[in-house]
Amino acid sequence: MRRYIFDRLWQGAVAILGAVLIVFIAQRLAGDPLGLLLPMDATEADFAAMRIELGLDQPLLVQFWRFLQSVAVGDFGYSYQWQVPAMELILDRLPATLELAVAGLVFAITLAVPLGVLSALYQGSAVDRVAKVFAMLGQAIPSFWIGLLLILFFAVTLNWLPAYGRGGFSHLVLPAIALGWYPVAAMTRTLRSAMLDILQSDYVRMARSVGLSERAIVWKYALRNAAVPLATMIGVYFANMLGGAFVVEVVFAWPGIGRTVVEAVFSRDFPVVQAGVILSALVFVVVNLLVDLSYGFIDPRIRHDR
Repeated sequence: MRRYIFDRLWQGAVAILGAVLIVFIAQRLAGDPLGLLLPMDATEADFAAMRIELGLDQPLLVQFWRFLQSVAVGDFGYSYQWQVPAMELILDRLPATLELAVAGLVFAITLAVPLGVLSALYQGSAVDRVAKVFAMLGQAIPSFWIGLLLILFFAVTLNWLPAYGRGGFSHLVLPAIALGWYPVAAMTRTLRSAMLDILQSDYVRMARSVGLSERAIVWKYALRNAAVPLATMIGVYFANMLGGAFVVEVVFAWPGIGRTVVEAVFSRDFPVVQAGVILSALVFVVVNLLVDLSYGFIDPRIRHDR
């Protein structure tokens, strides 16, 4: 187990280092940020002085090494646009993104688990067909389009729910549905496939032959074994929601990390982009490690003995 954890931590460190390298290269290709930092009437001497101050006059390898040192201590500099430390700004927006991601994940699990199980139990029935259509639509329609339809129907036409901003529970409903729409479809299909395989296995036939109730077989034994691929998807989608919810956040004007990073990209606010992307990469690696370690608790047959 210790060796397995060490291997996963090493792989995660390599992944984070790769993300750091990509961010460093991408920001150099995005253009010169000095035009945003200096006034319109700045002279060439002002630009040269600012380049020296920011270390942009150094060779790329020196700049990258300094960048790594800054990342190691969480120092990404000050935001050009908001004039506050970049990581402080990202961490300030993190609770809003966490709230939205958790709500979207809860919506996805609440809908996907019963749909996947019932679809497998009643294969070929009307329930199965509805679940298949729902899964197909969920994977075919992008989240921003779902968000716009939800706003048009529930906020504009019916005036039941607010269309934008963060506030009480009513503000969370529409963005959570839009964010959780795609995971519902993917989780439903995965759980249905896993349940079909398990319900046809020998030990399920044996359980039925000794008189165990269908409810206990399905919800206590079969679902637990089918939860291994589902747990993988939950971890991956939760990490994706934390780092990739920017489309939904922009549509609903949700003040989270994604929307902040999008605004920073358009204004070439490199410190904020760096902090947001690297924090998202770190969260993704940690969540996936926790998911891998949870397999042994979900299914005792799975052990990391290495």
